[in-house]
Amino acid sequence: MGALQTAIRELINHYPFFVIESVFILIAVVLAFARPRFGEHWFRAAEFRFTKFARRRVLAFVAVGMLALVGRVALLPLIPIPEPGTHDEFAYLLAADTFASGRLTNPAHPMWMHFESMHILQQPTYTSMYPIASSVMMALGKVVFGHPWWGVWLSAGIFCAALCWMLQGWLPPQWALLGGLIAVIRIGWFSFWMNSYMGGALAGIGGVLVLGALPRIMRSRRARDAVIMGIGIIILANSRPNEGFFTAVGAFVALAIWCVRSRPNFSEVVRKVALPLGLVLVAMCLAMGFYFKRVTGNPFLMPYKLQRSTYATAPLFFFQTPTPEPHYNHAVLRDFYQNWEEALYEKTMSPKGVLIRTLGKPLTLWMFYFGPVLTLPLLMLPWVLRDKRLRWLWIVGAVASIGFLAPAWFNSHYAAPVTGLIYAFMLQGLRHLRRCRWKGRPTGMMLARAVPVICIMIVPFRLLARPLHVPMQTGWRMTWSQSAPGLHDRAVMQRRLEELPGKHLVIVRYKPDHDYHTEWVYNGAKIDESKIVWAREMDAKHNRELMNYFVGRVMWLLEADEKPPKLSAYPGAAMK
Repeated sequence: MGALQTAIRELINHYPFFVIESVFILIAVVLAFARPRFGEHWFRAAEFRFTKFARRRVLAFVAVGMLALVGRVALLPLIPIPEPGTHDEFAYLLAADTFASGRLTNPAHPMWMHFESMHILQQPTYTSMYPIASSVMMALGKVVFGHPWWGVWLSAGIFCAALCWMLQGWLPPQWALLGGLIAVIRIGWFSFWMNSYMGGALAGIGGVLVLGALPRIMRSRRARDAVIMGIGIIILANSRPNEGFFTAVGAFVALAIWCVRSRPNFSEVVRKVALPLGLVLVAMCLAMGFYFKRVTGNPFLMPYKLQRSTYATAPLFFFQTPTPEPHYNHAVLRDFYQNWEEALYEKTMSPKGVLIRTLGKPLTLWMFYFGPVLTLPLLMLPWVLRDKRLRWLWIVGAVASIGFLAPAWFNSHYAAPVTGLIYAFMLQGLRHLRRCRWKGRPTGMMLARAVPVICIMIVPFRLLARPLHVPMQTGWRMTWSQSAPGLHDRAVMQRRLEELPGKHLVIVRYKPDHDYHTEWVYNGAKIDESKIVWAREMDAKHNRELMNYFVGRVMWLLEADEKPPKLSAYPGAAMK
């Protein structure tokens, strides 16, 4: 009995919202079998008005986007603008600052060895290793609204609207609107897609543009839809290039099969689909090659690839082998790339490791996209599989799955390109659930109605989580998890130094057992112009060169692993 109580306590502590959802589902199941017609009059009236509104398609997807944006602004007192907390976020923000400064990349800094950090390229230029789509939107947010998070906010709102538009191409309008509204609650307001700088929304936008253009091309063969698909592919190539590539290939395979089976007018397809789509993709390749050339010096070498070959040894895919260990200028970088990445990769190389890693991917997807409440529609998957309505999406999904299964690494936002596909299957399952009957009684109708109601009922619980001290897991796996709390100490220190007069150089010292996931050394695009410069401590000779370069600044030593972190005058440096 004690073991059961402990297990229940651990479940509540780690997954409180899954427990809450499960309790609501249990109540809904009991109600569906005991009183399946509960609230019938109210539900029918609400569904009639909802369907009437959903038929105004343009208004529907615009309303979804506005609800995501306005709703998140209204939540700012309870869920404020997030602080960056992971290596990836700082890297995306560096690129955003670079673009907001009017540059494609930054020249390598003379003191670059002191500024090396995870996911940052230092040579031949200084910038983030990541694809640029998310950072471009953050740069827009910084230029227009004064903070990069507003670009994240805008991206998440556009994603919710675009998802509704995409679903309108596959499902009846009321179901497309329902899908958009569920996404607003579960992704647009509370997930890390909105509440961090990790990306996700941009790749989601690219995916739904591709998947939304697909049925429209098949029905109407308009150049406009081909261009929309091309724009979606551009976004995918510059957000999640691996997974986006296989998603786009899946769409092309579906189009090819459709052409063979339907035999549309060949010249019309070439003129209105292939030609505009091809022109968009050629422009994309030229622009990406130009950017790669500016950053890496090679139009065919991605910044991501160059940074990984410079620092990392663990490969990205199961079928690859590790590369030789490079020279590291700092122990913390070696710890990160060797003692964590390489060690984690080695654990997956056995057949058991590959199996565990592969099976963990659908679990990660379930935790983020579905959770207990949206598992009910998944029970209808055998019926959804036989639907002709979504057969083209099954083809896209089969090809896209290659992009998720081949990499050794996986997080929920890696699947962002197929978010529209996931929602289409979920909603079609909900339609089938609605038709289910038990002994002639509409139990399925009651369960289907309960799903969106439960999604709404979770909202106040999520909003009151922090005031009520409800434990919430951080990270990138679950819808209801809070985003990483950020490097709170670093953010506090940054604000403290910004309030002081003059410019500052903070030399960071770590202990040998430093947690390499807690990184302090990140800088903006224009290091020399920054009020605060964060640098790694090296040997006496290199440190003296660093201080001579930044002569005139206030010199600080930050002992990051002290509790609390200790900031003091750097020994031997003249303090202003």
